Amino acid sequence: MTSPHQQTGNQNQGVKKTIRQTLLIVVGMAAFAWALIPLYDLFCEITGLNGKTGGPYTYDAASITPDTSRLVKVNFITNTNQGMTWQFWPEKGAVRVHPGELRVVNFYVKNTTDKVMVGQAIPSLVPVSATAYFHKTECFCFNQQVLQPGEEMEMPMRFIVGRELPKNVQSINLSYALFDVTDSMADIAASGGE
Repeated sequence: MTSPHQQTGNQNQGVKKTIRQTLLIVVGMAAFAWALIPLYDLFCEITGLNGKTGGPYTYDAASITPDTSRLVKVNFITNTNQGMTWQFWPEKGAVRVHPGELRVVNFYVKNTTDKVMVGQAIPSLVPVSATAYFHKTECFCFNQQVLQPGEEMEMPMRFIVGRELPKNVQSINLSYALFDVTDSMADIAASGGE
């Protein structure tokens, strides 16, 4: 027969063991969540999923001849993330381009608030099979945009649809989501830019 003192000791050990296991689970879940973002980015980069477009592309007009035998429709879609109060729109809803042809489309933003704000546009492309053939030589999405209260800005985006684009792809949707990154920029400035 166990004494009440032994029962209390056994219960305390059980509680301590449960707390340790719970803490290990919480730490493991936090580490997994922290690692998930770079793993997801790597997965998207390898597979081309999520329609992520690449960085700046160097265009050499002398080495590329447009394929005038076909046209590809490029649709432009803009939206603002929750909490982003700016107006954001393309000058055209769509353009038709010859693969290999350099085109420019302007996008516009307007800060509708009474404070300085910083915005960052994130592109996405559909179908994902076209991401390897859609090249931007200049894009506002490469940098963050700082707008004063009430300020409006014209932002050019220069692009080429590669000649190697599969023939079955006749339409591409380029979507931009605009995020308010004002607070994160303030945090970076406060920490000394690290």
